[in-house]
Amino acid sequence: MSGVACEQMILPGLEPCFRIKMNAPRSNALEPGLLSELRGAFDAIERSGVTKVLLSSGRNFSTGGDVGRFYEAAQNGNAEQYAKSVVPALQDLVLRMLSMPVIIAVSIRGAVTGGAAGLVFGSDLATAAPDAFMQPYYSAVGFAPDGGWTAVLPKLIGTGHARGWLMSNHRYNAAKLHELGLVQAVDSDPDAQALTLLDQLDVGSALATKSLLWNARTLAEVQQGLGAETSAFENLIGRQETLSRMEGFLQTAG
Repeated sequence: MSGVACEQMILPGLEPCFRIKMNAPRSNALEPGLLSELRGAFDAIERSGVTKVLLSSGRNFSTGGDVGRFYEAAQNGNAEQYAKSVVPALQDLVLRMLSMPVIIAVSIRGAVTGGAAGLVFGSDLATAAPDAFMQPYYSAVGFAPDGGWTAVLPKLIGTGHARGWLMSNHRYNAAKLHELGLVQAVDSDPDAQALTLLDQLDVGSALATKSLLWNARTLAEVQQGLGAETSAFENLIGRQETLSRMEGFLQTAG
């Protein structure tokens, strides 16, 4: 079963829109297969020439990296190798979202945790269901941040807010995400609201805004920051302390 469904649709204003819906097992955990399918979906967007995109999900947007898979790999002495199959692929997706000449809206429901938040940070617009929440979890499992938590988020909400959020591991609900400007609307039908926002956009103006905000210098800084996140993640994932924290997390979650 595919973890990503893609379709082209026509917005009410008669512009084409490319819709990507994640429907992978384990609440769309960011495993190599799903990340590869998302990369393929972005390839299809570029081939299509469509300039408006909606990325959505089912009950939960994504729980980020699969701690169980990382724990299994660590037990087998393959933690760094498994990390290399996940983290760089996620980082590439985030950077690609920021640099693509496409307006990407993200609709979130339920959990958005760990590196999955990078798919929100990399979007141009976001809407959230009232039950949506976002939480880093890195300190709980002993991971280093990835997905742009340090490379992109501080540019969106400021270093102080990003630092406090990561250090405290707070769970931010949809209202808080709206307050921070990470989502533009909270609605019981976030998919429909996201499509409305896309439909109302003048794509030329929106793309000009995006290219000015994420210019070559800023993108180079983000790329460097994402690379640093990847290195830090790989440095921590094989620690005994990380293995112990993952074990405790899985026991609590189970």
